[in-house]
Amino acid sequence: MQILPTIMMTAVAMTAIPHATQLSSRSSRSESVLVTAVFDGDTIRVTTYGRVRLLGIDAPEVGHGFDSAAPFGREARDRLTALVLHRWVRLEQDGPTLDAYNRRLAYVIRDDGVHVNAELVREGLARISARLPLTRLDELKRAEAEARTFRRGMWGAMPSIPPASYTRPAGAKRSATGTSRTKQKHRKKISGVRLG
Repeated sequence: MQILPTIMMTAVAMTAIPHATQLSSRSSRSESVLVTAVFDGDTIRVTTYGRVRLLGIDAPEVGHGFDSAAPFGREARDRLTALVLHRWVRLEQDGPTLDAYNRRLAYVIRDDGVHVNAELVREGLARISARLPLTRLDELKRAEAEARTFRRGMWGAMPSIPPASYTRPAGAKRSATGTSRTKQKHRKKISGVRLG
């Protein structure tokens, strides 16, 4: 009769010890993994696990092909790159493990303790997208409130827009000399004015 309780205890103990390369149950951290690529403001690739989607947040889209980037999409990707690319991080799982695109869902924690998901939200480069109660949801909410209060990123500042210097004014045409007709007319007006 004592064999059954012993077997049960052994089975429980074996399931409680996670394999070294796997993320175990709710709110556990992986071993350190290296970030090898940043795809956009909320998706990275790490060694061992592949693509990882930052849990609980949503960054503006970068745009691919003919799609144009959403405001702050490039800024979010660039900031995430600066925070984690070629750095060691730990993945903290909380709730569902995969999203609809088969990406692992996790909080990304740098080895120096920086919670990357919250940092992007705090800087106004991502917002909360959690639909389930998450362990770090209160931390993310505080970060978003701070970004809104100080009008950071998408909560107040204007995205960087390339200057229009590479385009001609509407209606301006180039002459054979390479000078636009608008500039030629302006030069004629100036040359006809007597100074002094």
